[in-house]
Amino acid sequence: MFQYYGYNGYLSDRLSLDRPIPDLRPDGCRNLTYPLNLPQMSIVFIFVNEAFSVILRSIHSAINRTPSHLLKDIILVDDNSNNIELKEKLQDFVSETNKQHPGFIKMVRHAKQEGLIRSRVSGWRAATAPVVALFDAHVEFNVGWAEPILQRIQEDRTRIISPSFDNIKYDTFEIEEYPLSAQGFDWELWCRYLNPPKSWWHNGNKTAPIQSPALIGCFVVDRLYFEEIGLLDEGMEVYGGENVELGIRVWQCGGSVEVLPCARIAHIERAHKPYTEDLTSHVRRNALRVAEVWMDEFKSHVYMAWNIPMEDPGIDIGDISERKALRKRLQCKTFRWYLVNIYPEMRMYSDTIAYGVLKNSLKNDLCLDQGPDNDNVPILYLCHGMTPQVRALCLHTTVLCRSFQPLAPVFHQSCLENRISGLLFQDIILPK
Repeated sequence: MFQYYGYNGYLSDRLSLDRPIPDLRPDGCRNLTYPLNLPQMSIVFIFVNEAFSVILRSIHSAINRTPSHLLKDIILVDDNSNNIELKEKLQDFVSETNKQHPGFIKMVRHAKQEGLIRSRVSGWRAATAPVVALFDAHVEFNVGWAEPILQRIQEDRTRIISPSFDNIKYDTFEIEEYPLSAQGFDWELWCRYLNPPKSWWHNGNKTAPIQSPALIGCFVVDRLYFEEIGLLDEGMEVYGGENVELGIRVWQCGGSVEVLPCARIAHIERAHKPYTEDLTSHVRRNALRVAEVWMDEFKSHVYMAWNIPMEDPGIDIGDISERKALRKRLQCKTFRWYLVNIYPEMRMYSDTIAYGVLKNSLKNDLCLDQGPDNDNVPILYLCHGMTPQVRALCLHTTVLCRSFQPLAPVFHQSCLENRISGLLFQDIILPK
């Protein structure tokens, strides 16, 4: 079951569907009050071959920890699961629930697997409440999660809100508290947690919203604004990059992204994803779509991060004309504006003249590699093509051979001459 689900499905089946979880909100959250006239929301859960008990626990926690007058309905999007339990037993649960609360749970079943991105959009299309919450079906909601989110969206409908995430350990199902974080990405467009900006720390209020450059994945949005801003990019495939693209697009096109410390949700970080065995190729393709539409002159950074040529990379990213037209219609700002004003922590690489792998001319299976972090000495190692061996040659006041990874060593010209003599640039990609 662990291999099938990416988490301990055997244990999940033996846990209560209504189990208590620790209240991990900052202390000040318990003293906040909210308006009585908050908008209703639809909660969308998407899944493919999820454990039945995990889905039920997600639904139970949503019902138990969301005020009933704020939760209009729940939409379940089954992305063509082949798990028998998710056919009959789940349908029986939905039917029984709807006998007591007609139309409360809606089922959307895909005839073929569409992937996480288009599944989220399918759920949005089935939603009818003014606000839509788009989540994976392996979460557990904490107390008081909904009110702070709905208040922020009620105040400004162009805000897209993420809760603060805690971790449900995939092997023990224990709740692990995560520190308060913003959400960002690297140049491969893999999402990552960030320290909140200095301005948030200086504010001294741990209940205050955290400005966030991007989204990890699950988020809450005004239903109509989501359509106006362009939904998710349905030209992307399977999984990955859509959350980064949404965050970039919202900021560049006049909206904002926030993480709320008082809205906490526990989420299973699987040991492996169920969508496809070749997840990396889809993430790479999706990242290139984002680069070509939204990143202007900085799109080269994405190509460098994936170590592929900018011209004729041999990757079909599909038609992006509609996404470019969307950007023009929304009169969005430049990506440079985004980096300067929203994501200044993101490292920029100027005057790059080449990138690729440094390979030994005498022994072709050896490449320049990152040495131990503690002494920053480059080493020769068997060629593997992973990020520690992917280099960029940059032109500064002195020529530097710089690793593309921010934590890797910087090699001055003398280092190149004295320590790696006998190496030649090979498979280097030279932009025109």
